[in-house]
Amino acid sequence: MSKEKKKISRRKFIVRGGLGTMGVLAIGTYIFRNSIRRGIAGAMNTGEIPYNGDTSSPIIWFEVSSDNQIVLHSPKVEMGQGTFTGLAQMAADELEVSMEQMKVVHANSISGNLDGFATGGSTSISTLWVPLRELAATMREMIKNQAASKMGVAAADLQLNNGICSSNGETMTYAEVVQGVSEWTIPDTPVLKNLKDYKYIGKPVARVDLKDKVFGAPIFGMDATMPEMLYGSVVRPSAIGAKFLDADISKAEKMPGVVKVVKEKDFVGVVANSQTEAENAKNMINVQWQVERSWQTADIEAMIAVGEGEPFVIQKEGKAKSILEDSKEIISAEYKSPIGAHAQLEPNGALAYVEEDKATIIMSTQVVKITRDEIAERIGLNKDQVNIVPTFLGGGFGRRLHTPNGMQAAVLSKAVGKPVKCFFTRKEEFQNDTFRPPTHHLLKATLTPEGLIEALEHNVSSGDVAFGSPMVPRIAEPLLGADLGAWRGGMIQYEGIPNYRTISWRKKLPFATSWWRSLGLLANTFAVESFIDELAVKAKKNPVTFRIDQIQDNDRGFRLKEVIKAAAEKSGYTDEVVNGRAMGFAASTDVNTPCAQVAEVSIENNEIKVHKVTCAMDPGLVINPDQVKAQCEGAIIMGISASMFEKMEVEDGELTPTIYGPYQMATIRNAPKEIDLVLLQNSDHPGAVGEPPLGPIGAAVANAVFRLTGKRLRSMPLSLV
Repeated sequence: MSKEKKKISRRKFIVRGGLGTMGVLAIGTYIFRNSIRRGIAGAMNTGEIPYNGDTSSPIIWFEVSSDNQIVLHSPKVEMGQGTFTGLAQMAADELEVSMEQMKVVHANSISGNLDGFATGGSTSISTLWVPLRELAATMREMIKNQAASKMGVAAADLQLNNGICSSNGETMTYAEVVQGVSEWTIPDTPVLKNLKDYKYIGKPVARVDLKDKVFGAPIFGMDATMPEMLYGSVVRPSAIGAKFLDADISKAEKMPGVVKVVKEKDFVGVVANSQTEAENAKNMINVQWQVERSWQTADIEAMIAVGEGEPFVIQKEGKAKSILEDSKEIISAEYKSPIGAHAQLEPNGALAYVEEDKATIIMSTQVVKITRDEIAERIGLNKDQVNIVPTFLGGGFGRRLHTPNGMQAAVLSKAVGKPVKCFFTRKEEFQNDTFRPPTHHLLKATLTPEGLIEALEHNVSSGDVAFGSPMVPRIAEPLLGADLGAWRGGMIQYEGIPNYRTISWRKKLPFATSWWRSLGLLANTFAVESFIDELAVKAKKNPVTFRIDQIQDNDRGFRLKEVIKAAAEKSGYTDEVVNGRAMGFAASTDVNTPCAQVAEVSIENNEIKVHKVTCAMDPGLVINPDQVKAQCEGAIIMGISASMFEKMEVEDGELTPTIYGPYQMATIRNAPKEIDLVLLQNSDHPGAVGEPPLGPIGAAVANAVFRLTGKRLRSMPLSLV
């Protein structure tokens, strides 16, 4: 069966996503905008984004190959998170095929299988849990009905197993069934199987992309090639806020190997016979930049201070404001986090070939549709003439949620009429990143005589995360006011507290800030959970029971309590320092996935050493426990790196450092020797996995350091110096 669309007589599928996130935003009004803003913020904090793509036909999703394999064309990209494997498990169980028969590839943009959102937000598995199984089950019935017709038997008399239809000793493979069929009728969506009847869902299945990665197959964007391919290099600014004015290209045009120097209204680039020749010629271009100011780190820190910009109350319960204004026994603290880079291994880049009436772009991107639309507009083609061919990503983490570099590669290709491969250098990648914004937090609280929290307020100031991104419509900014990405993880999760509120302060920074894995979760949880620990100490309470005693008795509260209890029990949590080691506790709820962690820490040569992390998480129904375990381990180590080492500075108008090494990151010696995972499944629906484990780790480590030293670390990266 070809992946091309066939004639369809009936449509029984819902094209989901009609009321996606921005559809929810559209209900807003300025009449009661404060309460509506809080309502929308609360819904976004607890809700999940529905899948926003075409689920009208299985034919654009599945293809049966001649060797009886099922090819799933995934609209979600694989960037190391294991999505392809989870999707294959979900499809295989309903299709009645083995995992060995499943092959998953990226859906290119002309296939029609386009995700209107992106690959991000830990939504790939959760949003496709229902629609993908429905599509697979319907595909199974289509094959079954066609097999019955070819075999001359009733469909009810057929048995399907491992891609084979059988009846009374006669068999046909799926490949034989689909051979020669050009028109398909889509039946009513069948009833999905019970969970207990699935063979693969919930099981530790080997990754479907393992072999290619182990043997080094050319599956990444940097591996892409085309016949007669040339190489491009674009001049990118090193100064913050630099605007392109003009360029003298006379010297570059005379450099060896240069095919053409392309000067556009907003950038200038070189096309040459080799990458080295392109880079050498680029270095000879004299660019005129308009730079308004030479920024320093101190300037950015001053901009981001709580009180600067405009406040938006995104969460409110009770009378926290008046209680804190009137009380004489206020406990307060401030916390900070720095600018963070993505620092993914594979820099951004693309291979583009623009012909007269079509364009092919091979690249690593998390936003296939957005990239296609931007390129089509820039080079003057219709959207259906531009084919984005996604590759495996050599690290994403939100860095590839906007990929205008694909447009630049397309412009260069159009100028020379041949394929052009154009990538960032490592320095350009660091200086032109879309950074994790710095944050500043001010927290205040009062305690009751019984040692519980009476009132709690969290002020968080941050640069933009979601606002300014092409993924978020401009209507969101005036409607919401507060950036939904910046405050992620910043809301108070202990809803048993009678009085609490969260205020988000938005500040637009002079350099690009945007999506970073878990958005604001790491920095916000560091501040809130460190402060909760302070309050527990002040109240002379065990930090575990202190948290549990202030969690509301509802479904979300139950799941949060359960992970807190599980982490404490599994780790044997204690407040005592034992053999030079102490434990720190922290918890967070990201979307609907609660997570609690205990970090076991010592101090060696005046450096923080994390020996063990115990993580309890409830992501709901688990599709592949090995995959979830790997995600947790990766998130925890990434969180350790970000909270203990990583920091970008601003010096004389430039972001620095620009290479690995000076940009400190956790290495193998900094990773905990043991990560112990407890998986709870208190939901029958899969939830977020990839980002929630990043939340608690910074606070857990800092809280352990306090028990060791009596010193409260209030700034990331955590340092004893």
